[in-house]
Amino acid sequence: MGPKPSTPKSNDLFRQRLDELVNPKHPLAQLAQHIDWSVFEHEWAGFFPSGRGRPATAPRLVAGLMYLQHTFALSDEEVVWSWVENPYWQLFCGETWFQHNPPIDPSSLTRWRQRIGASGMEWLLAQTIRAAASAKVIKRQSLNKVIVDSTVQEKAIAYPTDSKLLNRGREQLVKLMAEAGITLRQNYNRVAPKLTGKIARYAHARQYKRMRSHLKKLKTVVGRVWRDVWRQLSQVTEHLRPRVTELLNKVERLLKQQPKDSHKLYSLHAPEVECIGKGKVRQPYEFGVKVSVATTHKEGLVVGMQSLPGNPYDGHTLHAALEQVKNLTKRQPKEVFVDLGYRGAPVPTGIKVYHRKLKRSITARLKRDIRRRSAIEPAIGHMKNDGRLRRNWLKGAQGDAFHALLCGCGHNLRMILRKLRLLLALILVRLQVQTANDDRDGHQLIAACS
Repeated sequence: MGPKPSTPKSNDLFRQRLDELVNPKHPLAQLAQHIDWSVFEHEWAGFFPSGRGRPATAPRLVAGLMYLQHTFALSDEEVVWSWVENPYWQLFCGETWFQHNPPIDPSSLTRWRQRIGASGMEWLLAQTIRAAASAKVIKRQSLNKVIVDSTVQEKAIAYPTDSKLLNRGREQLVKLMAEAGITLRQNYNRVAPKLTGKIARYAHARQYKRMRSHLKKLKTVVGRVWRDVWRQLSQVTEHLRPRVTELLNKVERLLKQQPKDSHKLYSLHAPEVECIGKGKVRQPYEFGVKVSVATTHKEGLVVGMQSLPGNPYDGHTLHAALEQVKNLTKRQPKEVFVDLGYRGAPVPTGIKVYHRKLKRSITARLKRDIRRRSAIEPAIGHMKNDGRLRRNWLKGAQGDAFHALLCGCGHNLRMILRKLRLLLALILVRLQVQTANDDRDGHQLIAACS
């Protein structure tokens, strides 16, 4: 990964070091001391095997930017430009002097995520767990009890309807053929949008017979465009032909799928999206990927998080979730608390699984622990509302895995920062009380002398 610049030991005549400029008691300055940054240089070095070309960006800078991005729920562009304005963020990422320009282009974060992969992201989550133990957010024995649950990580797509998807597929086919310089017999740029609007209004008015009639007309129109493009596919230039062929396959899939089919196509730009129903009244169906979440039983720290493509049954994912917890924490949990969706699931030997419908007799302490299983729900809610778990903007199934792990990192860092802020507040209160006592003693001494 290239030679590492040595940190200067002496001050600059015209600049002041960041560690002298900021408050060393600030939570971010304290958090940076609890993270072992050298781990990323050792573990990520294998993803940069080539010794040619410009050396890679400093691993601490990239890891720090990813941590800050998901701690404060920012996009790639926002986190880079906010880094320029905040000296504490620069100190957290390992800078010595205050910088006035962005350290990297925001697109570099995308390339780093693709280079290090899901295995590299797991090191980010593992270091947050160790930092939590170092900051005394959790105790070592807290890793013996974990709670496992699943949620849905929604993809950044519009709500899918047949009419919108069909018209969108037609628009993209027409645009690609215009880019290739090929004229279609008819593009239906005026007819298809009108049909799409009528279908939406008829559905809103519950006039389903008219809605189905106009949807059939829209399918006919899109089918004509699809057949016209297919006939002229041989005339498309070589660099555009793979894109046209892929889009033709997607539009054909839209034309053939029926309302009751499984594995339907819900998005043209994200074909991996699945329709998942979790039984919510306010949101019967969610479009994205299922995510497994594992937290400590007492504190709610995330000790495992992974995406589950294919919408598997919860019980079939428990073994993999516990294996991930063991890999990240270097310790196998002894007790696992789950809901009824995991009932009867196989687990590694030495682990006991508890849910609320156990047949055997249990103690009062165990009943209390089982009732606390629902404590994982607010943790998931915080990851969705305070973090970025509610909507995933990363591309593909690989992006789903990256986003889930980084959301777990953000949740853990918010917990650590909350603990460090509390300690800082207690220190400030103690200093104020001590100052007030010193002032009072001084007044009493002056009064006694007078």
